Amino acid sequence: MFSRLKYLTVGSRLKHTLSSLYFPCKVLCSTQEFKSCSHQTLHFLLEKCSSMRELKLLQAQIILLGLNNENLTLGKLISFCAVDDAGDLQYAQLLFDQNPRPNKFMYNSLIRGYSNSDDPINAILLFRRMICSGLTPNEFTLPFVLKACGCKSAYWEAVLVHGLAVKLGIGSLVVVQNALMAVFGVCGLIHCARKVFDGITDKTLVSWNSMIGGYSRTGDWKEAFCLFQKMRERGMEPDGFTFVNLLSVCSQSSDSDLGRHVHFCIEITGVKIDTIVRNALMDMYSKCGDLHSAQAIFDRTQEKNVVSWTSMISSYAQHGSIQVARQIFDQMPGRNVVSWNSMISCYLREGQYMEVLDLFNKMHNSKVVPDEATLVGILAACSQLGDLVMGKKIHNHILSNKRGYGITLYNSLIDMYAKCGPVGTSLDIFLEMPEKNLVSWNVIIGALALHGRGLEAVELFEKMQADGIMPDGITLTGLLSACSHSGLIDMGLYYFDRMSVIYKVRREIEHYACMVDLLGRGGLLVEAIELIGGMPMKPDVVIWGALLGACRIHGNVEMGKQILKQILALEPHSGGLFVLISNIYWEAQRWEDVNKIRKLMKYHGIKKDRAISSIEINGCIYEFMVDDKTHQISSSIYAMLDQLTDHLRSAGYLCNNSCVVFEAEEI
Repeated sequence: MFSRLKYLTVGSRLKHTLSSLYFPCKVLCSTQEFKSCSHQTLHFLLEKCSSMRELKLLQAQIILLGLNNENLTLGKLISFCAVDDAGDLQYAQLLFDQNPRPNKFMYNSLIRGYSNSDDPINAILLFRRMICSGLTPNEFTLPFVLKACGCKSAYWEAVLVHGLAVKLGIGSLVVVQNALMAVFGVCGLIHCARKVFDGITDKTLVSWNSMIGGYSRTGDWKEAFCLFQKMRERGMEPDGFTFVNLLSVCSQSSDSDLGRHVHFCIEITGVKIDTIVRNALMDMYSKCGDLHSAQAIFDRTQEKNVVSWTSMISSYAQHGSIQVARQIFDQMPGRNVVSWNSMISCYLREGQYMEVLDLFNKMHNSKVVPDEATLVGILAACSQLGDLVMGKKIHNHILSNKRGYGITLYNSLIDMYAKCGPVGTSLDIFLEMPEKNLVSWNVIIGALALHGRGLEAVELFEKMQADGIMPDGITLTGLLSACSHSGLIDMGLYYFDRMSVIYKVRREIEHYACMVDLLGRGGLLVEAIELIGGMPMKPDVVIWGALLGACRIHGNVEMGKQILKQILALEPHSGGLFVLISNIYWEAQRWEDVNKIRKLMKYHGIKKDRAISSIEINGCIYEFMVDDKTHQISSSIYAMLDQLTDHLRSAGYLCNNSCVVFEAEEI
């Protein structure tokens, strides 16, 4: 009908629309709630509306007829915009705000819309506004408010809503109890959810699915399947959501046999296998390691959505098939931000950081707006590459977008700046953060440790405790590392002694490694050996490597020789450690021992991994190794290096070449 109205004015459209209806006017005007036949006609058309374009045409007619203050009609407008898949929640809010006295139906429609949106907190705020306006909520209000509470893990708000439901006499309604059960499940209070479930007299399919979903979310496959069995015994037929919950718990436990059993049940019960169920099957098989079955289901899926494609990308990436994952990604007909994030995560997991940045540039060119997960991934790649330029671009993007980003993103910013150099910027961001969690403190303490600013790390550690944040093992690792890099031996010993007694943190091998490094750097090699001897676990190659490095600093050749035996027993083919002991012999001018180490390395085919350096010029990162001549202008680069060397010598700078000669030769 609306195709015929395309070229008509608003007035003529109204006349044409009203005159083209096939039912008699006297039938339309029979209902007392409508002011006229035209009013009832428009109301009928609103019920048949299928797009925002049609709705706005009808709204124009409503305004022309002076019906824009009629709550019945305005409620229909708000309901379509808020609830329908083709609606517009922001437009629903605009219509709602234009009404000085919205009724219960309008509130319920908008609350329902927000509870299903990406920002369900607005449903809770709107509910409070409804209560303050004097309107009493009903059984169509509270389930969606509880759903919003579940989305935000707002436990206490849910308890208050439940109390109100009981007070209003609707707390025992199954729709309210189902919603309450879902909240408890999301908040991890599975025993409370089960108590509500057991108290429901007439359980619906939603009741069973909510409870099975709760057990699935906590990974309790035994209870989930026991409940499924009871459900079948009581004659309740499962649906797609039932099986999706069961497949989810199979994925978490990586139990392929149980997953195949669920797949078999789906087939024999005749449940409609829609895209959601197929995606759950793909996810289950991939997480159980059966990529062949996952691929087979993917190939048989006629209507693949973004989740289908993304699931297969993640499946191959998790099993190390990054190239296959990229091929699937490139074949996707349409990509959203989740798809891009999935591929970015794949490259991050494999340590392919240049590919991460390249993919991000393609994402930007595709006009896909990055979300917080994207930005966290890009900052992680920048941290590993030392790409400060890109890191600053991401920071500027965050500042220019007035979105409410979470603490995780700011923690990533702190880490990026620290690893790329300007730790002062990291400290500024940390101090300006309105909210900080334990990770925030751990990141900044680790950043200061990395840059040898031990006293500042200690001050922040004390401030952290004053703010009521208790340290964990990572905090203490960063603190002890800060003491080690700054030579704060007494402070390091003080905090190490207080770990288990005061902070209730168990001493792990990482903490002992920091202490061995601290004592070794300070020349207390005997004390370091005693500490290793008193460890409750066997020392690993990191512990011995730290002590070996201390032996080189202080020229203790004999101790280094004894440590080498321990290292060879743990890691006999580590080229870096062989080079380290060789340097100790070289600096002590024990040429015979140097030759023995070289022969030993040659005999076992051990080579030191060639170190790669990188530099960024005009937004491009160049990688190179020692004596690397692969660059097209390498001759000019080495000519410039020779000039710089001559300049340094003329300025009176003399370097210690003893180590450099050996390392260059070995590399």
